[in-house]
Amino acid sequence: MVDWGTIVADVSDRWPLYASIPFIAALIGYVTKRVAIEMMFRPLEFVGIPPLLGWQGVLPANAERMASIATETLTRNLVDPREIFSRLDPEQIAREVEKPLLEAVDEVTREVMTEYQPQLWERLPPAAKQLLLDRVRAQAPKAIASIMKQFADNIDDVFDLKHMVVTNLVRDKALLNRLIRDISRPEMSFIARSGIFFGFGLGIVQLIVWTLTHEPLVMPVFGFFIGWVTDWLALKMVFLPREPKRFFGVFTWQGVFQKRRDQVAADYGDMIAREIITIPNIVEAVLTGPKSDRLFQIIQREVQRTIDEQAGVIKPVLVAAVGSTRFQQMKLSVAEKTVQRVPQTVVYAEDYATGALDVRNTIVQRMRQLNRLEFEQLLRPAFRQDEWKLIAVGAVIGGLVGEMQVLLMLH
Repeated sequence: MVDWGTIVADVSDRWPLYASIPFIAALIGYVTKRVAIEMMFRPLEFVGIPPLLGWQGVLPANAERMASIATETLTRNLVDPREIFSRLDPEQIAREVEKPLLEAVDEVTREVMTEYQPQLWERLPPAAKQLLLDRVRAQAPKAIASIMKQFADNIDDVFDLKHMVVTNLVRDKALLNRLIRDISRPEMSFIARSGIFFGFGLGIVQLIVWTLTHEPLVMPVFGFFIGWVTDWLALKMVFLPREPKRFFGVFTWQGVFQKRRDQVAADYGDMIAREIITIPNIVEAVLTGPKSDRLFQIIQREVQRTIDEQAGVIKPVLVAAVGSTRFQQMKLSVAEKTVQRVPQTVVYAEDYATGALDVRNTIVQRMRQLNRLEFEQLLRPAFRQDEWKLIAVGAVIGGLVGEMQVLLMLH
């Protein structure tokens, strides 16, 4: 039987401690959420004694898997390389890079001729040298336009978008973190704030149970329960329900992430266009990616064709002087040196190409057309597989704080 007199006397004597119970529970709810959020992203590299004694942020630890999931959604639903590269005008690209291109043509021609036949090059009359340079310079923009057209027509053979995105996200774990954290910042804040309210509500129940029982297990068990349930519930409320749903006929709720669909689309499109699908990254992927050999073949073929067409009157002299095999090697060398100069040449067309590709607006428009489940997949995979670890950590922290409460209440 409950001894109400003893209970009332104890509460009166130590009311500050009793009053603190729901507030400490609210603090547990908030702190466990903050810890869980930080553990998703930090540290970038494993800290501790591998493989088990230590921690690495959930996203950085699973960078390749997370990047692959994000890229799958990006490449399947949002960006079609063939479509966006068809927006580039080869002639405009040639005009944008014309000045650095002509400078590169002069340099490459002089370098190759000096390398393969220095004596012949020195002995050529200035007029003959200039004739060769002028003819190659005249055809260079046309060659660039032709290469760009072949590039766009054969985009699937020369460019692997998925490989480019995964490579950049795995290489730069901080970028992967930003991709998830920046677009989900309001959701993260909601998770942390929700812990305060959920924790306070459960703390009132904890207060009542402790007051009636004084059972030492109440505090750690409730602390564990508060940490576990509030983490689990907050994560669910970020994504579910996908459509607005009325509860108890009193209030309507929709997953926080789903409610921000338009803003998420804008933020995601901005980040992808600004930091991932950029002209420098595309150039790097095309020149060094798994399909780079195909692009080199296109450039080599176009450069050699241009040389054959424009060598004109001095071609027989060159072939006689260096030999046909050496002449072929010379053309190959021209192609290789041309490829080496692509990055610094293409940078002059970066502004035009960025605007023409219009990656940001393409992504925003496509994201707004995704169904609710497809939209959820932009963020949900970052939580799903390892969310139990975050919830468990929250529960353990809650249990430890609860045990400290017991010591405080009993002493």
